[in-house]
Amino acid sequence: MKYNLLSDTGLFVSELCFGAMGFGGTGMWKNVGQTPQNEANQLVNKALEAGINFFDTANVYSTGISEEMLGKALGSRRKDVVLATKVRGRMGEGVNDIGLSRVHIRQQVEASLRRLDTDYIDLYQIHGVDPYASFEDTLRTLDDLVREGKVRYIGASNLMAWHLMKTLGISEKNGWEKFKSLQAHYSIATRDLEREVVPLLRDQNIGLMVWSPLSGGFLTGKYKRNHQPEDTSRRKEFDFPPIDKEKAYDIIEVMEEIGSNHKASVAQVALAWLLHQQVVTSVIVGARKMEQLDDNIHATGIEFSRDELNKLDEISQLRPEYPGWMVGFMQGDRNPNEPRG
Repeated sequence: MKYNLLSDTGLFVSELCFGAMGFGGTGMWKNVGQTPQNEANQLVNKALEAGINFFDTANVYSTGISEEMLGKALGSRRKDVVLATKVRGRMGEGVNDIGLSRVHIRQQVEASLRRLDTDYIDLYQIHGVDPYASFEDTLRTLDDLVREGKVRYIGASNLMAWHLMKTLGISEKNGWEKFKSLQAHYSIATRDLEREVVPLLRDQNIGLMVWSPLSGGFLTGKYKRNHQPEDTSRRKEFDFPPIDKEKAYDIIEVMEEIGSNHKASVAQVALAWLLHQQVVTSVIVGARKMEQLDDNIHATGIEFSRDELNKLDEISQLRPEYPGWMVGFMQGDRNPNEPRG
């Protein structure tokens, strides 16, 4: 297991992060996973044994059950890990039981601390944008939590590039804590993040935590152009996140070929590709079964050749869009040492 620096925090986190979204499995999270406490304990033990020191959950996952179960599974080992959770989602029937207002954040951080059975949260993340709460109020509240010692660092999730850049500017102007990470969807079959967000993360030295690295199970190897799994897979019940399936089938065929060179599954190749991307700090894996977690962990040992990386990049690269293609075109004559014409 390798460990990567989380932005400029001085904190090192494992290249794989254990995601507890499937713990409990009630309501809309039922299709993601219904892991009971005894199995959650076993999965967390396995993750720790493999060197994973990064664990992620959210208050909204099964309305707090995931946090409770993760806290119990970690127990006295909590001090040895980097623990992350999130705030924004609906946590009650009241009109203010959702969002990023000062009131909701204050209520939920206390509730998350109780459920996780901890005195502090290492990485507290906003789970998305709240169109009714100003960034100024949200960021000031998060800064207060850091100053009070309830939170160590703050992060964001599911923000557009301009959202994230705006928050960094507000924090800089006011001397407040800045977001140290972005949790976002990224996979070899869904590389949209590379258009605007990835260049921003590199420029501002923001860590990237990847969610759904297998695109909601589509890159597990079960799905092929002329074959659909017959079992009740996650995708069958909840076809998310969106994906260009025809293009994904082409990518899967190349991954099968490269996987055969490494005696690796399609899922392992998909995870290993992400681990080869310099912008990625940690990849969140949310295994429901021990064999799935084992499979994911083994992906950390795959080293691709330059030719293999080129093949994977060629089959999966994004179609050029404006203004990206124009920016690239105009950079062609900027270097005085390059021949013209």
